[in-house]
Amino acid sequence: MEDPARPAPLNPILKLALELGPLVLFFFMNQRAGIFTATGVFTVATVIALAVHYALARKLPMMPLVSGVVVVVFGALTLLLQDDLFIKLKPTIVNSLFGTVLLVGLYFRKSLLTIVLDSVFQLTEEGWRKLTLRWGLFFFFLAAVNEVVWRTQTTDFWVSFKVFGIMPITIVFALAQTPLIMRHDASEADGGPDDAARG
Repeated sequence: MEDPARPAPLNPILKLALELGPLVLFFFMNQRAGIFTATGVFTVATVIALAVHYALARKLPMMPLVSGVVVVVFGALTLLLQDDLFIKLKPTIVNSLFGTVLLVGLYFRKSLLTIVLDSVFQLTEEGWRKLTLRWGLFFFFLAAVNEVVWRTQTTDFWVSFKVFGIMPITIVFALAQTPLIMRHDASEADGGPDDAARG
């Protein structure tokens, strides 16, 4: 029986809109008004998106929360110092942080992936270990890609890649993990009611 006081899970489409909305605004404002105005709008929109998410779900997933805090800090530094270096470093720092957390946790035999990704999967211990390793390395890959792009390309290209490049790469990577998730599905490993009846 569901707890009537507990808010229903956030609609996946709404959740995606709250996560992508600030990024889309960032892109369009950069095209129209430049990186500093775009950074200001991006920072405010991120705070609003987090507030709406919390108001609807009464909780904030780890990734958007940490990313949002870094956006506010580095967005403020970008505007105060009029230096776009800080907002360009934000993806590097966030992805490196998540990669470090996952791989250090794995070293100590702790899979922190469920916390980082707000995951609802039920995997075997081996499955979590493999998936955590893959995501940890992937986060470092994203950090490295961001460093290459912002250091070698124009600001406009970096903004476009941040909005329309990173997300497709992440989606493709996540979908590529489906076979691993299916192979190590703990619910199947435990067996269903029929297996229990035969045992």
